[in-house]
Amino acid sequence: MPAKDTPGEKKAPFHPDSSTEPLRRPLAYREEAFLQSAESRPLRILSEYLWPLSHFQEERIQDTIVFFGSARIHEDGPLSRYYNEARELAKLVTVWGAELSMPSADSEPHRRFIVCSGGGPGIMEAANRGAADVGGKTIGLNIGLPFEQRPNPYITPELCFEFHYFFMRKFWFAYLAKALVVFPGGFGTLDELSEILTLAQTQKLENKIVIVLYGSSFWREVINFDALIKHGVISESDLALFTFADSPEEALRILRDGLTHYYLEPESVLPAPLDETPEIARSRTS
Repeated sequence: MPAKDTPGEKKAPFHPDSSTEPLRRPLAYREEAFLQSAESRPLRILSEYLWPLSHFQEERIQDTIVFFGSARIHEDGPLSRYYNEARELAKLVTVWGAELSMPSADSEPHRRFIVCSGGGPGIMEAANRGAADVGGKTIGLNIGLPFEQRPNPYITPELCFEFHYFFMRKFWFAYLAKALVVFPGGFGTLDELSEILTLAQTQKLENKIVIVLYGSSFWREVINFDALIKHGVISESDLALFTFADSPEEALRILRDGLTHYYLEPESVLPAPLDETPEIARSRTS
């Protein structure tokens, strides 16, 4: 029979041993294995939207000029002209953008037309380097690849991002872009150019985007635009979606004229408040 309590004796409190305690799991958002699982893919995608957005808002980035071009064009290589001219154009654009972002007496300005690249070497490095040469902030949207793609040292540290998902990186290229300058490049450059041209051609961009193809001889050789018109797969009017340039000064003039007309004249849309999403080249919803 079970022993009875002795009268007047206090019963000791029950303390379960460790084998009877329930297992304490970490909070879900601190569980590394869960965050890397297939079930958490939506969270990882959302993070690649929210993380850059928070930094752009903190740095008051309103819009960008995106530079595309080959990672294989270097300062001292066969096509070094394009590296040096991309660097020079980025300088000119950054100085102009800084003039537009001068603080006023009653408010801190948004930063206008910030140079943005894919963050890697080649033309991407030249663009970030040119902006850094004149003390400007500059964005790098890097992506993990088995070769060629490593962040270059000229990106503003707080504006250097690493993406896993190509489509989220593409989203951010278009999200803030008001202009696109496309230097000679390979598959990746052609892919980005074709995508933006398609969005513009089909009027899926709610905001105007100025597109400059830099290096007319290269682009006319690589893409036979006349043949596309001849075979009826594009219209002749589609050629108005972009403009050729062959010098930094010519490209700057095209950018300034177009961006001033679309975004800086009195009837242009005012900047969005910081507690809202930035001004974007957003897709139409209807």
